[in-house]
Amino acid sequence: MSQSIIRRIAGVQTDVRWGNAADNVAAMLHWLQDPRARDAHLVVFPECMVSGYCFDSLEEAWPHAQPIPGPATDSLCSWCSQHHQFVAFGMLEQGAAGALFNSCVLIGPRGIVSVYRKVHLPHLGVDRFTTSGGQPFQLCQADELRLGLQICYDGVFPEPSRVLALAGADLLLLPTNWPPGADTFARYIPNARALENNVYFLAVNRVGMERGFRFIGQSRLCDTNGQTLAEASATEETILVGEIDLLQARNKKLVRVPGKHVIDRWRDRHPEWYGPILATANNRSDRP
Repeated sequence: MSQSIIRRIAGVQTDVRWGNAADNVAAMLHWLQDPRARDAHLVVFPECMVSGYCFDSLEEAWPHAQPIPGPATDSLCSWCSQHHQFVAFGMLEQGAAGALFNSCVLIGPRGIVSVYRKVHLPHLGVDRFTTSGGQPFQLCQADELRLGLQICYDGVFPEPSRVLALAGADLLLLPTNWPPGADTFARYIPNARALENNVYFLAVNRVGMERGFRFIGQSRLCDTNGQTLAEASATEETILVGEIDLLQARNKKLVRVPGKHVIDRWRDRHPEWYGPILATANNRSDRP
């Protein structure tokens, strides 16, 4: 029996041109030609990669959103079909009845695999005008690789990562647009989410300036023990690359000293005591 299933994954930390979908899609296709990306089973780009993030109204943002399928997804579908590769990236999605979504699309050799719409919305940038995805957190597949999709602020909350891990995720993806103030998030949350769920975690942020906002980079890939496998600086455009072992993520029983030190991430849980985290009354405040 095989003792490992290894897949190479990559995250592209890059700048984004506000309101210029054509240039941003061209930039993704350019990055995908880099040998570090070409060798990867899965390549991940930041949140709102197609459009940029710092919009000041729904009316301003709407023309820079696209339907799914649409021009951006068509371009990436063509690439993935030709190169038998999986690509995930963030974009603004034009939904039904004028709803605007902050979405992450996973595309593979056979086309669109999954579309995740951001659930947790901060009072920041275009998220002030988007609609919560309002959907369960569900797995998607990149061949045998089991993925859980989230976007930026979703990662602040431990529950989505736990739900996806319980569903069988090997790797959690977090395309993000971290601004100043999110530095501690960048330094600690990816490692914590990986460790507590015994999964791999890839956070892919952007860099550069956009309409007065600076983005802080620090993209990171973490292993199932919460160790950092690869990380980027706060300012550099670069590609993070790492190899992940799917079977390591699926083994929740960690035998460190046989018979003396054994940790079982799932068996050792006590869900019967976790009910209060599901309470919805009196735990939300109105937005400013």
